[in-house]
Amino acid sequence: MPITVIRNADWIVAFDEATGGHVYLRGGDVAFDGNKLIHVGGPYEGEAAKVIDGAGRMVMPGLVNIHSHPSSEAMTKGWNDELGSPKLYGSSLYEFMPLFRCDADGVPACATVCYSELLLSGVTTLVDLSVAWDGWLDHFAASGLRGVVAPMYRSARWFTRNGHVTEYEFDAKAGEKAMAEAMALLDKAAKHPSRRLSGMVSPSQIDTCTPELIKDSFAEAKRRRLPFQIHAAQSVVEFHEITRRHGMTPVEWLLSLGVLSPRSIIGHGIFLDSHTSAHWPATGDLETLAETGTTVAHCPVVFHRRGIALQTFGRYVAAGVAMGIGTDTYPHNMLEEMRAVAITARLMAEDVYDLRTADVFEAATLGGAHALGRSDIGRLSVGAKADIVLVDVTHPNMRPVRDPMRSLIYAAADRAVKTVIVDGKTVVENGRVLTMDHEKAAADLEAAQRRAEPKVAALDWAGRDHLTISPLMLPVRVSPKVKAKAKDKAIDKAKAVKTGKPAATPAKAKT
Repeated sequence: MPITVIRNADWIVAFDEATGGHVYLRGGDVAFDGNKLIHVGGPYEGEAAKVIDGAGRMVMPGLVNIHSHPSSEAMTKGWNDELGSPKLYGSSLYEFMPLFRCDADGVPACATVCYSELLLSGVTTLVDLSVAWDGWLDHFAASGLRGVVAPMYRSARWFTRNGHVTEYEFDAKAGEKAMAEAMALLDKAAKHPSRRLSGMVSPSQIDTCTPELIKDSFAEAKRRRLPFQIHAAQSVVEFHEITRRHGMTPVEWLLSLGVLSPRSIIGHGIFLDSHTSAHWPATGDLETLAETGTTVAHCPVVFHRRGIALQTFGRYVAAGVAMGIGTDTYPHNMLEEMRAVAITARLMAEDVYDLRTADVFEAATLGGAHALGRSDIGRLSVGAKADIVLVDVTHPNMRPVRDPMRSLIYAAADRAVKTVIVDGKTVVENGRVLTMDHEKAAADLEAAQRRAEPKVAALDWAGRDHLTISPLMLPVRVSPKVKAKAKDKAIDKAKAVKTGKPAATPAKAKT
């Protein structure tokens, strides 16, 4: 295989075998043969088919994102920014999110926008929690990402008839059928010719799955030697629903089902017994997570929009809970999500020392790799995969460069990411995605959003239209001239319908 060397990098974020963590190396080379690293730090003396100038660059491992919904979340930009149900504890899950979704034609564009944004923010491995859609595997592989396919399935749908009570419509047989279809898709992912796709068993939510479906899913994950992820402890509504059904917290109930383990990931894990919004007797949820080796996939931004936060990331780390990071919403920017992790932890703890930036970076690299059962990603070490990010440390937003990782997370974010390499192949160069047409996908997604807007009223329990539920930030003023043109156009269209003759084409203005 051809050898590539990144020569004379200013900074290298290398894995230190002695400490099991990352360290800065000042100056040196990084080399990879095909898709594997063969040299990290110091001068590389061997021959190379390709040389990348590392001057003015920080070389770091690709980020590992363990929780994202690419087929839907990018669609809700401008709709879901300031939306939540006041009588459902501020969550938007039950009343509003089911109203605004991509149609089948819009899903590929939605996924492309998400994949592109993630690559541009340094993500090289992504867990894609989506409802299966036609062409998903090939589309995911074509992005260039190292992909973990996690087709979601469940036994029930949630809904509300009044905006203050969440109800569940169960169909256990449908859940079993959906699980079987998801397992068949995981078989296909394992055999995909890209050789960059793997699978994850993912029953959707703790409150929408029967206990049998959850236990069967975990057993299947063990049999297949795959990670297992379920949304749990993600809302006050869900916390109350599980305690009402079982007299146990969500974490307690999962423990009673026997599905907490080092292969298990809880999506969000916010509302433990100790959360101030839970008002529940102490049952040791935090200790349970630590003792079972369960990973929490933390995605702060989507909750911050609704005034919800983990209490706190630093407390989880101090208790020994395995932590990873995901992007549960737009912008799908892992670096901005990491910034939110750090700042909010200190805010919630009222303590600047609640969390160190090194803990955040470790969660986004080694923590994510650990959750996926891998020791060959999320690190720069000999033998690991060639998943590499090159950051421009001369970018104005990075300077002054006293500590490049802090500059990246707290100031520059994706603006300083120049090159991304996955499995030895360059997928981002000069800050542009090479594998997908990001701009076209964004335009196609906007068209899909316009198609979704008129459908909202028919789906909403109260029959409200999209502008009533989520009005624009500012009132729209239309000039009399534009109104007159719109009125004339409507009159012409009505005449055309009545007479069967095409509407007159407006004459071109004389110049």
